[in-house]
Amino acid sequence: LQWLKVFYHPKILHELVDKYEVRNYVEDKIGASYLNELYQVCEHYNEIDFQSLPDQYIIKGTHSSNMFVIVDEQHKINKTKLKLKIYKWRRKNLYYNGGQEWAYKHVKPRIIVEKLLEDKSGELVDFKLFSFRGKVKFIQVHKWFNGDKCIAHLDTDWNKLDVTSQGMKAYPGVIKRPENLDEMIMVASKLSDKLPFVRVDLYNVNGKIIFGELTFYPSDARKNFFPESFNKKVADYIILPEIPEG
Repeated sequence: LQWLKVFYHPKILHELVDKYEVRNYVEDKIGASYLNELYQVCEHYNEIDFQSLPDQYIIKGTHSSNMFVIVDEQHKINKTKLKLKIYKWRRKNLYYNGGQEWAYKHVKPRIIVEKLLEDKSGELVDFKLFSFRGKVKFIQVHKWFNGDKCIAHLDTDWNKLDVTSQGMKAYPGVIKRPENLDEMIMVASKLSDKLPFVRVDLYNVNGKIIFGELTFYPSDARKNFFPESFNKKVADYIILPEIPEG
């Protein structure tokens, strides 16, 4: 993954990590039905039209994965704090400056406002499909257990793997196989076609698959799997592309 940061620089990666621009790619590959509802896209806080928004929504920065504010009740928003937060978002490109994640180098800082996803189970579960040139090899499920965010690793037949991720607790329970697992794998396969590696992040909301984001350097490519042999196994899935002349 570090090699891909340094040498693998197709311009499309700038689009694919941009929370707004990637929507065109998703629509083209698998259709708009897999996209979350978009309320607004803005460059500055002052452009947000709060009056047209519902009572619940989520605000995200387009140039990072950890810039978001969940609004449960609009009348309770501290707009002064929100304005300051968005101002700070726009001033930094955390992933490129901090981790040299090339894909984020030229992403334009913007704000998107989307529908707040809620599952009838009361928990929104993250499904992260690790895909290599269109082939999903394994899946991470991020799920809460006794107040801790945990991770489970499963193969594409939904067998739990004896694998953990650095800095995260392993989920100790049984995770029910999604009824639309085959569709999730199909979605990830199409979105990852021809890419050496990408983690396709999806939500499964009340049985409907919703696209989350594409991640090219999980955890900034700094965290290991355990046991060590699994790192080698995953690395061998990545076929490094030839470096174009020049």
